[in-house]
Amino acid sequence: MGMTIAEKILKAHLVDGEMVQGQEIGLRIDQTLTQDATGTMAYLQFEAMGVDQVKTERSVAYIDHNTLQSGFENADDHKYIGSVARKHGIYYSKAGNGICHQVHLERFGAPGKTLIGSDSHTPTGGGIGMLAFGAGGLDVAVAMGGGAYYIPMPKMVRVTLTGRLQPWVAAKDIILEVLRLMTVKGGVGRIVEYAGEGVLTLSVPERATITNMGAELGATTSIFPSDEVTKSFLEAQGRGDVYIPLASDPDAKYDEEYTIDLNRLEPLAAAPHMPDHVAGISELGEIKVNQCCIGSCTNSSYYDMMKVAAILKGKHVHPEVSLTISPGSMQVFHMLAKNGALSDIIAAGARILECACGPCIGMGQSPESAGVSLRTFNRNFEGRSGTQDAKIYLVSPETAAASALTGVLTDPRTLGEMPEIEMPAHFDINDSMIIPPAEHPEEVEVQRGPNIKAFPLGEALPDQYTGQIVLKTEDNITTDHILPAGSKLLPYRSNIPYYSNYCFIHVDPKFPARCQEQGGGVIVGGSNYGQGSSREHAALVPLYLGVRAVLAKSFARIHKANLVNAGIVPLTFADPADYDAVKLSDKISFPRLKAEISAGGQVTVQVGSKKFMADCEVSDRQRGALLAGGTLNYAKQQSKA
Repeated sequence: MGMTIAEKILKAHLVDGEMVQGQEIGLRIDQTLTQDATGTMAYLQFEAMGVDQVKTERSVAYIDHNTLQSGFENADDHKYIGSVARKHGIYYSKAGNGICHQVHLERFGAPGKTLIGSDSHTPTGGGIGMLAFGAGGLDVAVAMGGGAYYIPMPKMVRVTLTGRLQPWVAAKDIILEVLRLMTVKGGVGRIVEYAGEGVLTLSVPERATITNMGAELGATTSIFPSDEVTKSFLEAQGRGDVYIPLASDPDAKYDEEYTIDLNRLEPLAAAPHMPDHVAGISELGEIKVNQCCIGSCTNSSYYDMMKVAAILKGKHVHPEVSLTISPGSMQVFHMLAKNGALSDIIAAGARILECACGPCIGMGQSPESAGVSLRTFNRNFEGRSGTQDAKIYLVSPETAAASALTGVLTDPRTLGEMPEIEMPAHFDINDSMIIPPAEHPEEVEVQRGPNIKAFPLGEALPDQYTGQIVLKTEDNITTDHILPAGSKLLPYRSNIPYYSNYCFIHVDPKFPARCQEQGGGVIVGGSNYGQGSSREHAALVPLYLGVRAVLAKSFARIHKANLVNAGIVPLTFADPADYDAVKLSDKISFPRLKAEISAGGQVTVQVGSKKFMADCEVSDRQRGALLAGGTLNYAKQQSKA
């Protein structure tokens, strides 16, 4: 039987397990990336492993999230990451060089390689035929140390693209249509592969937009073939030598298949507050707009920015709209300045931000109270923008630029003839802001600021556990719900004790105090608990607060892995109806916790007079980690065995 693209790469990198759906497999990882919001914790964990030099082909530390230096905290973290990178064989991309996924696509990504990153949008690399996964920081640290990266063997999904995008319809509209078809839960446990004649019409930046937002499906990752379009992009980046062709076999088998006719697609938007709340721009009508933000790792490429510049040229932003532009990399920024497009953007009245994540993570440019903001980003979760009651719509750069001119949500097809933008034959190459590792690492001293605190370690699983339900949530709780981002809190990602004061504050402001008073307890969640970013802080902070288990209807993949890494037991209701039988502050106990986890069977749950069963669906390796109180503890035990 033939193989999919993903199966071919998985097979070539398999070091543990068998490629049987649902079974855990271990993969050799070629490349890793971190960003500064998650990187400090990842490198603290890497140091704790005692490995001198990274074992990967290429590891890169990017500074792109916490770039607002309103205090010493972010600057100190950057100093720490930079010194760790020089000492341990890691390349260091300085603040201002660009967003990790955009820069990695430009300068390091390669077809057929495996990549994991401590950022959920690492699957962007699938746009050039990489098998790229978002992961928790500890998983990245293990990979840098030469260890395998473990995932359950995914199902395979094919999305066939037919036809060609019509004028003013964009790659963003393709992935929004996929979200409308599959929902934010539809990709869980699946790799999404794109195929069909329509693929050949899409540039690498367009493909990367689609694989980037595959994270919002909950997918393990997404991938495109590596073809002549890929080859041209890599050659234009001066990296044609890394190109290899990759395609699925004609008789490859898929578990699910979808077809999208690009000819019939129209401009779309994801309405508040979820990426799968998708509707046509024409359906939504002329909603008054206060802000438009163009950029993020989804839509900040040279190709995107040139389209925006062409739309804005000779025109002016509506007087009641604030338009911000965030180029994805220094390469993009420099080329826009060099060819005059940046001048067109500035003359139109746009605000130019640095090459960083910025507004996407609430790092500045928060909308006004109850404001409407159109963003070319990938997430519109409630409060993520930094304004709790803002209404965030996810749209294409074309729709955002058109709406910035009119002051209302505008179908870009009303603008007339669409400007033709071609991919450059050669990109300007300047890697001066990427610092290579030290030639003499033994001479490098790692620098730690006072805001960097030790990460918490779990305790070995007790025979039984009794506590209280300290929180009960609805479906689709995101990691932004668990631990908010934004300019006020992101500087404390390195300080778990301080950050713990803000855990779940937008869901239940009393949660941190309740945990402190009761010595922790158990969280009860709905379906798709922990969707969103890869931030392992969403597990480490509850661990610090004494949370021993999360009992949910279902989990998002990365968050479940992070809970296990931290030593928090992830349980699912054997009967989802039992969710309705428990409430906040109920006494909850697991009378045979250790024995039942050890045996690999169901776990007995006692809530008041009601007794029911829960599933703990983990691998043998993860079971060992839970019994030890987390993956680091387990690794230390294994090393002594």
